[in-house]
Amino acid sequence: MPEKIKIESTTLLSDNWGKLTKVKYKYKLDENSVQVQEREVYDRGNGAVILLYNQEKQTVILTKQFRLPTWLNGNSDGIMIEACAGMLDENDQEACIRKETEEETGYTLSEVRKIMEVYMSPGSVTEILYFFVAAYTENMKTSTGGGLDKEQENIEVIELMFPEAMKMIETGEIKDAKTIMLLQYAKINNLL
Repeated sequence: MPEKIKIESTTLLSDNWGKLTKVKYKYKLDENSVQVQEREVYDRGNGAVILLYNQEKQTVILTKQFRLPTWLNGNSDGIMIEACAGMLDENDQEACIRKETEEETGYTLSEVRKIMEVYMSPGSVTEILYFFVAAYTENMKTSTGGGLDKEQENIEVIELMFPEAMKMIETGEIKDAKTIMLLQYAKINNLL
């Protein structure tokens, strides 16, 4: 079967935090039909996200921080409630999420479980996000968390009752897709 896609040109538009390129390509629809298409593609690398949960207490650990893109798009204070997440950089998925969990939440985890891989915005972003869950207890808290100063992270760690977190999806207090997916996964799979 001949290739369906042929890249005609790639133009670098920005190379700051990630790479934004404009790609012109030919896409073969069927034996007699080829379309020339142009798309902007943002490559910021892959990431990992985790939901920390405590079955005994029926709680989850989430983070709260300012997100400029949400503020630019109408979020009045720009504050988002999210599951702990980070970019893989040179780390593998599990090493990344363990490191991010310690930096952001202050918890050092004994076990993590990968549950899925997701393209979060496949129309324009190359990122695959690796989803994890992990049980936590108070004795796993090894620092205050809050993120790294050198990364200009100002993260507040919050512990919520699971029913309250689920209700916050309905009220719009939690609007982050990855967090909603993890909370729904926890509910569907009876983690809490």
